[in-house]
Amino acid sequence: MDADVILEMKDIKKSFGELDVLNGISLSVRRGEVLAVIGPSGGGKSTLLRCATLLETIDSGAIRYLGETAADTGVEGSAVYAPIEKLRKIRSYFGLVFQNFNLFPHYSVLKNVTDAPVVVQKCSKREAEEKGRALLKKMGLEDKETYYPSQLSGGQQQRVSIVRALAMEPQILFFDEPTSALDPELTGEVLKVIRQLADEHMTMVIVTHEMAFARAVADTVVFMDGGVIVEQGPPEQVLGAPREERTRQFLARYSEKEA
Repeated sequence: MDADVILEMKDIKKSFGELDVLNGISLSVRRGEVLAVIGPSGGGKSTLLRCATLLETIDSGAIRYLGETAADTGVEGSAVYAPIEKLRKIRSYFGLVFQNFNLFPHYSVLKNVTDAPVVVQKCSKREAEEKGRALLKKMGLEDKETYYPSQLSGGQQQRVSIVRALAMEPQILFFDEPTSALDPELTGEVLKVIRQLADEHMTMVIVTHEMAFARAVADTVVFMDGGVIVEQGPPEQVLGAPREERTRQFLARYSEKEA
């Protein structure tokens, strides 16, 4: 496997009861690449992300991080996951930023950021706090370390959740609709932070409904609908001159909604 490939997903299938949500999805993400996933609600985008981050189990297919197998199809045709110890190691390769922040309400900003490095990575408290403060400063939140989530705006909470993910020094960051819970003014401040990470060549997979943002930041855009990848390519092609009729319909409808 190419050493530059951080994530490889191959022929991923996932159903909930009778409903097929992912129908043979294959994609790979290279080091430093920003992959944007777009598509209509119910198209399978968030399920894909949840499967990639091991929050949902796949029915069949393969998931590999840095060449290490998290899950693969066994002899009986269904997915077999790696042992717990190996999965724990693989989980350390990625970070996840949720749409609803998922911060601990009873922890200060700094404790939200330093808790996992101390508990999971056995970092010293002092080292974790130094790293946490440096990241908060980078995100323009250095004066908020003693605040609690309820004292912050939605945009600030989302920036804290990005800092929390970065504090674990992941190889790849996943974002699930990172601005969907925010109003337009706050959306801008979060997108600015993600754009800054892209400029620093952070490897990212971003499920988003912000087309202008996807066009500006992504190296690759994946358009999903009905549990399959309908179209994939550079943003200027997928968003600017889509080849598939279904992509054109989606983007036309999207433009109408934005107007």
